[in-house]
Amino acid sequence: MSFDLGLAGRRALVTGGTKGVGAAVVATLRDNGAHVLTTARTVPETPEGGVLYVAADITTAQGCATVAQAALDRLGGVDILVNVVGGSTAPGGGFAALDDDIWMRELNLNLMAAVRLDRALLPGMIARGGGVIIHVTSIQHELPLPESTTAYAAAKAALSTYSKSLSKEVTPKGVRVVRVSPGWVETEAAVALAERLARDAGTDYEGGKAIIMKALGGIPLGRPNKPQEVADLITFLASSRAAAISGTEHVIDGGTVPTA
Repeated sequence: MSFDLGLAGRRALVTGGTKGVGAAVVATLRDNGAHVLTTARTVPETPEGGVLYVAADITTAQGCATVAQAALDRLGGVDILVNVVGGSTAPGGGFAALDDDIWMRELNLNLMAAVRLDRALLPGMIARGGGVIIHVTSIQHELPLPESTTAYAAAKAALSTYSKSLSKEVTPKGVRVVRVSPGWVETEAAVALAERLARDAGTDYEGGKAIIMKALGGIPLGRPNKPQEVADLITFLASSRAAAISGTEHVIDGGTVPTA
């Protein structure tokens, strides 16, 4: 049995591809032979070899239009669209700390970037009779932290519901739509958070990680995900090996979500 993923020559657009999970997805798709274009607010000074970049702010409609046009101009269209970009800049303090501007910022980053890019690039996939769209959601839409992630979690819940509905519409037309729902991932930002918590608590980095895991209710695996682990799952789902998978959400969280 061959485990060739069949990604050689496939055209992929990955959002948020310069850090964390996005960077790991970009590298893994490239290493499996895909032609990859990725987004960044600014192009890195030392870009990855064999990767195309487009500078744009995809929290805006114009930024998404710029990216979609770059995908058409530089790749001739896309076979794989991986919507990784996301995150939160919302302050702590619960619901009362979230004004309309914060809510719209969270929605534009975590929901509307994917909606706008899908809307621009899906017609080409449908016309060709094939393609894959992957939305990176989060276990936060099942386990929100009310002190700090209400808006982010709500936006990711909306992304998950949108993704499911889209899958029902376009899977019969040959385009698979799949969700990946990570738990805590040890990205650059997560490392910085753990280090800050460790300093505040007078402990080391492992102690800082333990603080975060406790706040999440524990991670049975005993550690956060690594970006490469999430990227490996996404790459498999984007491949022909997953040709019968559509409309589903795949949780990768080390057992954090306590229900089946």
